Amino acid sequence: MTELSFLAVHAHPDDESITMGGTLARYAQEGIRTTLVTATRGEVGEILDKDLDPQEAAPRLASIREGELRAACAILGVHELVFLGYEDSGMMGEARNSVPGTFWQADQAEAVARLIAIIRRVRPQVVATYNEIGGYGHPDHINAHRVAVMAFYHADDIKLFPGGEPHRPSKLYYSAFPKSQVRAISQAMKRAGMEDRFARDDGEAPFAVDDDRVTAQVDVSDQLQRKLDAMLAHRTQIPPDSWFMKLREVLGERAWSRESYERVRSRVEAPTPEDDLFAGLR
Repeated sequence: MTELSFLAVHAHPDDESITMGGTLARYAQEGIRTTLVTATRGEVGEILDKDLDPQEAAPRLASIREGELRAACAILGVHELVFLGYEDSGMMGEARNSVPGTFWQADQAEAVARLIAIIRRVRPQVVATYNEIGGYGHPDHINAHRVAVMAFYHADDIKLFPGGEPHRPSKLYYSAFPKSQVRAISQAMKRAGMEDRFARDDGEAPFAVDDDRVTAQVDVSDQLQRKLDAMLAHRTQIPPDSWFMKLREVLGERAWSRESYERVRSRVEAPTPEDDLFAGLR
């Protein structure tokens, strides 16, 4: 029997735990091979860990965040972590994005080739990444989306991307935060007197998607504590008093117990909606 394999493609350390940490933990527990590809080490991110001096820690933030990510992967049971080897870009419009070596400046074909080499080696049936705006518009997230989608469709094209044994993944998903869920969280934060981190003049958070785009909801309640522990492993980004953690106080277990996805392509028959990204494959 062919080994089941799940590949997650992300931009920075912590993205994996926030968006699909429970999914990674669930499938690892079920014996499915889980591989996490991260484009950068997040070297220009924030430093929110109160035990660190930001000025002292900033020059070594890449190694700090790599350590945090490795700790998170151990908590989630991820079988393999692979870095694509690019430097962290800044938010859209920042001067950092023109620096050679950043992921936003990566040669597209080269980045796709790097990911295809990983795909051909670990041979995933399911690939998951961000949607077309990268979740919330960060350049590295957008590029991770572009690279992952191109790699999904060209991993079996040995002429265009030579080297290794061609592979054809079966299903492609985007992580998703449905508008109904975001609205519920927003309302709960207001009732609790918390700052509404999702407030916008137009009333919608930039990363929220229409509910009808969501085709799969994965129940990760059994992996909830591991997901939260993995998030907390990213201490520079998610301290214990972070609003991420306070959501559980406001909403209880339902704050993080389901992870939503949009199925973009399936080469196998699968139901809609789904509660398992491997539906149709086992």
